[in-house]
Amino acid sequence: MSHTDGSQSLPSPDGFTYEAVGATREGHCPPDFNPLHVRSRIGEGTDVFERAAHAVRTWEMHRAMGVGIRASAPEAAPGVDVTVTLGGVIKAPCRVVWTMDEPRRKGWAYGTLPGHPECGEEAFVVDRTGDGTVWLTVTAFSRAAKWYARAGGAATRGLQHAYARRCGVVLRRLVEDPKG
Repeated sequence: MSHTDGSQSLPSPDGFTYEAVGATREGHCPPDFNPLHVRSRIGEGTDVFERAAHAVRTWEMHRAMGVGIRASAPEAAPGVDVTVTLGGVIKAPCRVVWTMDEPRRKGWAYGTLPGHPECGEEAFVVDRTGDGTVWLTVTAFSRAAKWYARAGGAATRGLQHAYARRCGVVLRRLVEDPKG
């Protein structure tokens, strides 16, 4: 399904482990989920914006963070399946639910599939404000799905926030030095 702003989303929640598929687009956190919202300054200017958006769209930011990424396509697009592997042990299957491609905002979100330790959705959006400042915003809602995520409680949520903050640090480094 295409939207007038050039963004796309999947028409239904088939296969997802939660009902509110696409809710991160509006920043909505469904009841009984834990919200996450982390905004990081990346830099300034059109070139920084384009490099940051490309790094997010092509999984480069995630790979630079040291997580394993196996995706069914080279770029995020609705319906693309992605498995994130943490520490070579924890596998987190997801599917891209929407993308955004606007002149000043680009990004995407994926939702959890069966087997993911959490249940919910996470969005990565790069935007350029009127003064030219480039930001990465990581928005998510989640709740534990596996016993070890439930056992982690507040520590698990703390790790999620640390991961979102690290996304900003890594993306800033990538756009400052595109060669790595």
